[in-house]
Amino acid sequence: MKNYTDTLRSHNLKATPQRLAITDILYAHGHISIESLYDVMIKKFSSISLATIYKNINLMLENSFIQEVKLPNQKTVYELTKHSHSHIMCDRCGMVNDITIDLNAIVNTVSTLENFEVSKADLVLSGVCKNCA
Repeated sequence: MKNYTDTLRSHNLKATPQRLAITDILYAHGHISIESLYDVMIKKFSSISLATIYKNINLMLENSFIQEVKLPNQKTVYELTKHSHSHIMCDRCGMVNDITIDLNAIVNTVSTLENFEVSKADLVLSGVCKNCA
């Protein structure tokens, strides 16, 4: 397990054993649902509750340490906060990967055409990955 203590502290989060483990799991998995995270955490902390997982995830979200990725027709997954990016998702196997796409042109077009101030833009492209094709 890498040492994420300073990273957690830089987001005003105490580096508890549970938060360090959650961070390590998110780093290893990339994108993970609460249920899958709980399945991994219960092996490390036999008495941990789902409520504790939710409490930590919500605190990490509030402090912008992680971000929520809402996927169409899927459970929400979580990932460590990183550079601005979008996602691709396989409709068959559920694989989720990061992709770097410049959304500025889309945001600028919408802002201009609709006289609308965009505060957040998320893009998830769904289809079939090369392994399932």
